[in-house]
Amino acid sequence: MRIQVKRTGGFAGIDRHAEVDTSALADAPEWHVLAEQALADGRDTPVIGVPDGFQYQLTVDGRTVYCSDPRLTEPQRKLISRVLKEGA
Repeated sequence: MRIQVKRTGGFAGIDRHAEVDTSALADAPEWHVLAEQALADGRDTPVIGVPDGFQYQLTVDGRTVYCSDPRLTEPQRKLISRVLKEGA
């Protein structure tokens, strides 16, 4: 499974992008469950967040959804944090 996160917005307006390929990871099933939950809670079109907040584009194996601060669900928050931390 290929998971991509693109973060835009924020106070400084600096975009960030990261990607994780779970195919070789020992905890891949955990990633898959988290990704499916995050996708289920996302929207099909970009959402408007709060001023200086972050907007996110989550893409999992070609399916893209959108979400934004401060209305992230817990699975979205966890997935975004993990991908931005571990992704290249």
